[in-house]
Amino acid sequence: MSTVEERELAIHPIVVTSVQHNTQVVSNIRNLTASLFGVAAGTLGLESYPGFIFYLVGSFIVSALIFALRTDGKPGDYFHRPLGDMWGGDVFNGLSSFVLTWTLFYGLLRA
Repeated sequence: MSTVEERELAIHPIVVTSVQHNTQVVSNIRNLTASLFGVAAGTLGLESYPGFIFYLVGSFIVSALIFALRTDGKPGDYFHRPLGDMWGGDVFNGLSSFVLTWTLFYGLLRA
């Protein structure tokens, strides 16, 4: 680690509990919105690739909203690895919730 990075960490230390809390908040937001996107996709009657594209576009929009509203455009202040924790973090973890609610609502409305 260079002296510049050491000095920066000494001035602005990374508080592990705060980073864990921020990551948990983003995870909760992603899981909730994944289920809501599943309800929307099932209600709209989306099938196959359009349903998954709907989820990916929705996840990107949620990431952009988190970036703009929750981090004020400075994710490095809130996350240790902003790219992985905020943009890519739980996209695939929420996929199971999405598919579950997608198939449930599709089956309820189309059966």
